[in-house]
Amino acid sequence: MTLPAYTEDLGHQIYAIDTGFERERFDAAYLVIDSGRAAFIDTGHNAAMPRLLETLAALGLSRDTVDWVIPTHVHLDHAGGAGRLMTHLPLARALIHPRGARHLIDPLALVEGARAVYGVDAVRQTYGTVEPIPAQRVVESHDGMEVLIGQRPLKLIDTPGHARHHHCLWDERSRGWFTGDTFGISYREFDTAAGPWMFPSTTPVQFDPQALRQSIHRLLLAEPQVLYPTHFSRVANVPRVAAQFLALLDQFVSGALAVRAECPTDRSERAKRLEVMVASALLASARQAGIALADAEVLALLQMDVTLNAQGINVWLSHGTARETDMTG
Repeated sequence: MTLPAYTEDLGHQIYAIDTGFERERFDAAYLVIDSGRAAFIDTGHNAAMPRLLETLAALGLSRDTVDWVIPTHVHLDHAGGAGRLMTHLPLARALIHPRGARHLIDPLALVEGARAVYGVDAVRQTYGTVEPIPAQRVVESHDGMEVLIGQRPLKLIDTPGHARHHHCLWDERSRGWFTGDTFGISYREFDTAAGPWMFPSTTPVQFDPQALRQSIHRLLLAEPQVLYPTHFSRVANVPRVAAQFLALLDQFVSGALAVRAECPTDRSERAKRLEVMVASALLASARQAGIALADAEVLALLQMDVTLNAQGINVWLSHGTARETDMTG
């Protein structure tokens, strides 16, 4: 068996497929297999579909062996290609968080939301036509739900904080969580001899730091050995990355509240200061983690994350719900 160059065997019959979204090693879809049956967890965008299907074929599996397509949430870098992928998987059902299911059955509002953040042209060029999933092929998840891949159980729990339509999946065999964006982002370019580096994803529009902190603590109760974030691929040394994540989350919140106090009415100036705050916090955390890349290299790799994190934090501040108690666990 020869896997495509963009697919990595992570052991335990789990495969990370680089979707090619934005840049290499930025966005992953996962293929989980047991007893000749399969599931995709996250799909990337439409352009990723050939990679997903080619990996399936390389593993000697036909398209009718896929029982589930499971987006962790419905943001388009995770689920934008789910509808088109489903057209090639005759027996698959889509397992979607109940707050997100209607947006993949009828993607219009989802696409409009992406256009508001990224712009009409960028969404068209990046995602193409987001295809709907027929309602009869959609199953809504619920907290504590368990599904089988062959004889392999995957347990889903509700994990708001990054988005209210987010669930994570527990795989007992690898003792790992498929975390989508709930447990943040960890790019392999930042790995050091001490281990990986991880930071929160606070992108628009449903960032909620209290809910996010509670979701992280709930994930940690399982004592996971590994995480499978969408951005990007398997992460070990979970206690270390959890400490990094929670420290940065606290810094984002305290920094955001300070910026709001300085700019209570000037939203344009507040947006600029939030970007500076996020960039400074990330760079300081990277240095503390032992990352030796030059500042310019670190910030170049994080450019999109800085912008989107600042935007999401600004939305949270604008909702009027941001308060000092969000800094406590």
